[in-house]
Amino acid sequence: MAVPKRRTPRSKRDSRRANHNKVTAPALTRCSNCGETMRPHRVCPACGHYAGKEVIAKKAAAPAAPAADAPDSSS
Repeated sequence: MAVPKRRTPRSKRDSRRANHNKVTAPALTRCSNCGETMRPHRVCPACGHYAGKEVIAKKAAAPAAPAADAPDSSS
């Protein structure tokens, strides 16, 4: 029966066990319609386009509230 000659160090054991659990960053591409980053082969979350066609109707961006032009009423 095969018996190890030396005890396997914790670092060697742990690195061997961790090789198949690596987390990789998801692949990202640019949307051909709006230029936002998105996962490939999926509908763009920003504009709702896929393969050059609008698949999901997205609302137009709401106008920004004019916070800088409003008078300061706290004083």
